Amino acid sequence: MKNAIALIIFNRPHTTQRVFNAIREAKPAKLFVIADGIRQHCPDDVEKCAATRKIIEQADWDCEILCNYSETNLGTKKRVSSGLDWVFAQVETAIILEDDCLPHPHFFPFCEELLEYFDNDARIMTISGNNFQFAQSKKSHSQRHEYSYYFSRYPLIWGWATWRRAWQKYDLAMQHWEIIRDGKWLQDLLDDHRAVKYWSRIFQKCYQGNLDTWDYAWTFTSWLQNSLSIIPNTNLVTNIGFSPNALNSKAVNSLFDNHPTNAISFPLKHPPFIIRDTQADKFTQSTQFDPSLNWRIKMKLRQIWNV
Repeated sequence: MKNAIALIIFNRPHTTQRVFNAIREAKPAKLFVIADGIRQHCPDDVEKCAATRKIIEQADWDCEILCNYSETNLGTKKRVSSGLDWVFAQVETAIILEDDCLPHPHFFPFCEELLEYFDNDARIMTISGNNFQFAQSKKSHSQRHEYSYYFSRYPLIWGWATWRRAWQKYDLAMQHWEIIRDGKWLQDLLDDHRAVKYWSRIFQKCYQGNLDTWDYAWTFTSWLQNSLSIIPNTNLVTNIGFSPNALNSKAVNSLFDNHPTNAISFPLKHPPFIIRDTQADKFTQSTQFDPSLNWRIKMKLRQIWNV
């Protein structure tokens, strides 16, 4: 692999081991490792964080390993953002995995090919490994997805890749939010009253510092640039970290929990156009971000009866 991998870890040795094993198979020439420090109110972190970091010492291929381990607990928002700042200060491109994002082997060549293919295309800011369309197999949908990937407004980040040119636009503080909010620019962008209401609430919380997360600011940055994300036509990364004790993914039995991965065909079949798939995006908004009543019922039934 010619592109670097950035691995974000914390205190989960079991999931980290599985993700590291997948990285070992890919044999990147350069591996960045970003880790947060222990939480003072969680004594178990001492042992768990140490065990997680120890896994990196298993590297047995020709690889330059660079570690950025925080001595204090920065929290998800500052640790991930500062860690990726550190990564892109040193490399032009990176494939990014968190400790609970387990990639299919095809995820890596998928990212590698597209990082090169769209290297100089500022319209594209994210290459995602996620597809959560849940086999939407209507004829019109299958006809639209004869290519290896489609374009979306949503930068899904459970396994993704990007360029320095894109990350350097990242604004963790979301300094332009008040202008976007007061000018009602989200209505122009989303053209959906419910989606505008949802994202306005999310962005306001982030702007006020009430959400310890970095990814919504990446979504906001991407939208301010009117950029697109690449979504593979099959899921290439599964989240294995859903747990009541997880920092973010707590919904055990969620349909997104351990969502299966599949192989993708090579060589990739590139769309002869760059047009956002609004049908797929509407499904993403109504399932992954702001679930409809029917979807919430489906999720609740799965939690109760595992259906």
